[in-house]
Amino acid sequence: MTTQHRPVLVEEVVAGLAIQPGGLYVDGTFGRGGHALAILAKLGSEGCLLALDKDPQAIAAAQEQFLSDKRFMIERGSFAMLKQQVERRGWLRKVSGVLLDLGVSSPQLDDPERGFSFSHDGPLDMRMDPESGRSAADWLGVAPEREIVQVLRGYGEERYAKRIARAIVQARAASPIRTTKQLAEIVHAAHPAWEKDKDPATRSFQAIRIFINQELDDLEACLPQCVEALAPGGRLAVISFHSLEDRIVKRFMRKEARGGEFPPGLPVTQARFHPKLRVIGKAIHASSAEVQANPRARSAVLRIAERLP
Repeated sequence: MTTQHRPVLVEEVVAGLAIQPGGLYVDGTFGRGGHALAILAKLGSEGCLLALDKDPQAIAAAQEQFLSDKRFMIERGSFAMLKQQVERRGWLRKVSGVLLDLGVSSPQLDDPERGFSFSHDGPLDMRMDPESGRSAADWLGVAPEREIVQVLRGYGEERYAKRIARAIVQARAASPIRTTKQLAEIVHAAHPAWEKDKDPATRSFQAIRIFINQELDDLEACLPQCVEALAPGGRLAVISFHSLEDRIVKRFMRKEARGGEFPPGLPVTQARFHPKLRVIGKAIHASSAEVQANPRARSAVLRIAERLP
């Protein structure tokens, strides 16, 4: 199945990165190349864009879409390895801008074979890189009930985590949970309250996906690497789609703008503070027009910061 991916906040990203025609840029989450296309449109012949993505389908799409563009290169892998990729090219402290567009892309979400969505029945996989790591089905087949509770509560903020985890353990004792439909039905049956306009399986699927792909761990590993990669005046732009991601990004940018974190009450002189970032403006949300055209933009939050000398 091929699904058109509509990137969010494209104009805002391009403006926020303040693209220089001859600059070096990193797109840490290529997806289907919507943001990459917009960045390349602003680059001159001396500019360069390095893209990263875990998903082999994204790599194939990039090679087909940008094969003839000498300013573009892509590497398969997590943005948690961003510093390594930048260092290999001699770009450390020379990068003009880094973009991270977090979460899943529409093609991933809408392809039943990828197992990300409860809206389509398919194998319960959920891996960004289907050739690496263990699938959601494999994990759910052996995970202790306590661990399932921790994942649902910690990554999905699911208030009924205990009930759902118990239902999963009971269900797998009777039959392996191998499909998205099976998991969704288990969650539905265990959920005592249905929110208006929100499927009860939403939080559980989000939590399991984040855990399987180590999304928050990768984000926390990547953000300091972005700062190291940037040249003075370089910009970092991050698009988040849920509160857990946004909280990490917001906290990181604020900490680096203050120059560090010290225990309350500790006598610290101003000389001890070394701010690395300047936060640019407030969080940016999609316009009502964009949300109407692309409902998945509704929860998008863009934050931008600039590297200080």
